[in-house]
Amino acid sequence: MVHTWGMPNAVFSPSLLDGSRILVTGGGSGLGLAIATALRRHGAAVHLWGRRPGVLEAAADGIGATWESVDVRDAEAVELSVSRTWETDGPITGLVNSAAANFIAPTESLSPRAFRAVTSTVMDGSFFTTHALGKRWIDAGTAGSVVSLLTTWVDTGSAFVVPSAMAKAAVNAMTMSLAVEWARYGIRLNAIAPGPIPTDFAWDVLDPGSSSVIGATDVRGIPAGRHGTTTEVANLALFLLSDACDYLTGETVAMDGGQRLAGPGTFAGLTALSADDWAAIRERGKAAAAATKAQQQH
Repeated sequence: MVHTWGMPNAVFSPSLLDGSRILVTGGGSGLGLAIATALRRHGAAVHLWGRRPGVLEAAADGIGATWESVDVRDAEAVELSVSRTWETDGPITGLVNSAAANFIAPTESLSPRAFRAVTSTVMDGSFFTTHALGKRWIDAGTAGSVVSLLTTWVDTGSAFVVPSAMAKAAVNAMTMSLAVEWARYGIRLNAIAPGPIPTDFAWDVLDPGSSSVIGATDVRGIPAGRHGTTTEVANLALFLLSDACDYLTGETVAMDGGQRLAGPGTFAGLTALSADDWAAIRERGKAAAAATKAQQQH
């Protein structure tokens, strides 16, 4: 039998999300764009947020979405942008918290600025955007759905990505807490905890580049024997944002080919790296950042 895991398919009706208006933060690339593309293909109007205007514009043009350059770390900017979109384009009915930042590094080498660059994007940004929409849904007496992209580290933590592990755990706590508080308003909050999903840039800054250790991106630690795909993440997001199961709320769904259960689906194996290994990793990260900046300028 030939398995076709992760292959595009017609599981969902093209009209699954007709009438929905969904905001995707971090929607210009990676998992955010993959989800936004699937949402558009299944009837939703999509609005993309991010911090790179050129990337956002290209992404929006490619899938037929609208876009706005918004820094989710800025609560005032989030509030103003949600208000403007609500008034000009109509009420938003769903949210995908996909904006993120991450990189592997020995924690003792982190500066306060590096720590905040990750935690403010993931934790603050997810809360500010969820809060701005949630209070409007409550005031209007309408239902809403929030899906946040997390990791399986929310249960275990992970060495060498401590800011991300802390911030994602906070968003997991928000998901569970607000699911209880806002259920009476018809507002659902769920999350997806993907295993290793190769995407541009994120893979460059998370892959240790060494065959001698097994990190969270290494296929050798995945019982399914392969990495996941952006299509699979998008399919799960479609289900969570649809009306297929309004009774489902407060859950974080791990989708990792069994990695978390086999353990450890973290970067614990990187304790074997030397100082020279970490220096090489930093150089690759700088090169990836430079390439991304060059792409923005074009």
